[in-house]
Amino acid sequence: MEGVTIKLKKQPKIIGSYAIVGPKEGQGNFGTYFDYVMKNDFFGEDTFEKAERKMMENAIVGVIQKAKLQTSDIDLLISGDLLNQIISSSYAARAFKIPFLGVYGACSTMAESIAVASILVDAGFCKNVVCCTGSHFSTAERQYRFPLELGNQRPPTSQWTVTGAGSSVISLEGEGPKVTEITFGRVIDWGINDVNNMGGAMAPAARDTMLRHFKNTKTKPEDYDLILTGDLGKLGSEILIDLMEDEGIKLGTNYGDCGQMYFKRKQQTLCGASGAGCCATVFNSYIMKKLKEQQYKKILFMPTGALLSTTSTQQGDTIPCTCHAIVIEA
Repeated sequence: MEGVTIKLKKQPKIIGSYAIVGPKEGQGNFGTYFDYVMKNDFFGEDTFEKAERKMMENAIVGVIQKAKLQTSDIDLLISGDLLNQIISSSYAARAFKIPFLGVYGACSTMAESIAVASILVDAGFCKNVVCCTGSHFSTAERQYRFPLELGNQRPPTSQWTVTGAGSSVISLEGEGPKVTEITFGRVIDWGINDVNNMGGAMAPAARDTMLRHFKNTKTKPEDYDLILTGDLGKLGSEILIDLMEDEGIKLGTNYGDCGQMYFKRKQQTLCGASGAGCCATVFNSYIMKKLKEQQYKKILFMPTGALLSTTSTQQGDTIPCTCHAIVIEA
């Protein structure tokens, strides 16, 4: 079980959170918790890619305002998305006079951003750091799968990429839930090469990180009010439950998955939601509200990510995946 779990001595706080989503997401199970629901997926722009960029710009502005800070108070912006060369993040960053660190963990990017920010703040190198992650259904679909105009039938194992962006402010000052422990994920590949089966591909990575985290921290599932994976969806979360049972660990009713929970059944998203914006918007809306209200006092947040690209898919490669774990306490 290689890899350590980092225990943060000063325990940085999440003093601000913000979530903006598309109309379909606003009609899902967390619709009332989001800060802003767009009227349509174009968000006043002429392309979906520009709409995604604008979403992230709004999420950054929104979270700074909610944290009662000014742009000049932010030492660093850490951001990532799903598009090639993380163009949504870098193009959004040019609208702000803030040093920028672009990261990529696919759908695990929200956890990676918060983890890196928390370590920098805990070490005293930064005072306030903004983390932002987003995705857009229409941009991700035509990059990773098929042209939207083809109207391809979606297989039962597929998930719906969330149109949305979520952001957090990490700081030692102010009030908010604390980031106390971080377990970085390894890259795990069990040989799946189907781009429409992200849940099956990512479940082994969630298993690996979860096992190492439990061993390193000497904890078990019942020690947490909530264990939340990122976007395994219906199939992937069921696979994870089975994989953990094979290890003698039973995940109970305190386990949930953002992808499985996101949409209502009538919205016909098959195995549920996915995308970097999936766990980013759920965490920065519903989960943060429950932490602040202390309905959850200790959670294990575990977004997963499929580290594929259009090039690797076209060459028939299998899908390497990762999962990062963060303990957040009210």
